[in-house]
Amino acid sequence: MKKNKYIYFTLLFFTGILFFSCDGSSKKGGGFNLFTIEQDRQLGAQVAAEIESQPQTYPILDSASNVEAYRFLYAMRDAILDAGNVSHKDEFQWRLRIIHDDETLNAFCTPGGYIYVYTGLMKFLDAEDQLAGVLAHEIAHADYRHSTRQMTRMYGVQVMLQVLAGDRAALKQITGALIGLRFSRNHETEADTGSVLYLCPTSYNAKGGAEFFKKIEALGGARSPEFLSTHPSPENRIEHFYTVHLEQGCQGENDYKERYQAFLNTLP
Repeated sequence: MKKNKYIYFTLLFFTGILFFSCDGSSKKGGGFNLFTIEQDRQLGAQVAAEIESQPQTYPILDSASNVEAYRFLYAMRDAILDAGNVSHKDEFQWRLRIIHDDETLNAFCTPGGYIYVYTGLMKFLDAEDQLAGVLAHEIAHADYRHSTRQMTRMYGVQVMLQVLAGDRAALKQITGALIGLRFSRNHETEADTGSVLYLCPTSYNAKGGAEFFKKIEALGGARSPEFLSTHPSPENRIEHFYTVHLEQGCQGENDYKERYQAFLNTLP
């Protein structure tokens, strides 16, 4: 039975190759992606389940006990999705979870749109547009399907197939790598561009992500976030945010700083 299941996933996987040009994978994300949209969703659900089975490592805030905090984040997510530029808005989950860890400056989004944001990152930021910039950046990684491209390059087709077939050891390996995943230069630049494009139609300052990198640059390398690639440099990324913002003619100027401070008060 297990062998048949593996054969099934192998056939499904390579069927995805045949339809590569039909799912839009070549248009965004740069490079070849063997995964189908459905496989992105499946992998994301498996990784999310693995994360949430480890409360000691990933202490997730209960949504029923932290209603205001989650309401705030979901409103921000909806503003990004409803602006009209997220390609897989209706195909991925875009579910949010808050990880209660004030020492970690991190956020990540699994394939299929399971989004995790650490309290340490949120408390590090000063205004809502900065968090919106980071959240839009993470959404772009999933929307452009960067993770499945990167993970396939890192681990190869066989390991990724084992994960899809339910191999728990392979899944744990992939989960740990995904959380600290360092994307390529092109993928990081593309996600930064996506951050501006997603926020441009909203009332947010669409270059809010640049303010995040300014704060990172001011740290001088201390407490650098796990997800922050060493390339491009923060200085170059700041310039890129401003360039795309100017090219797109974005009109939103709101940082919602006071509203953001009220949100921080809802966090433990």
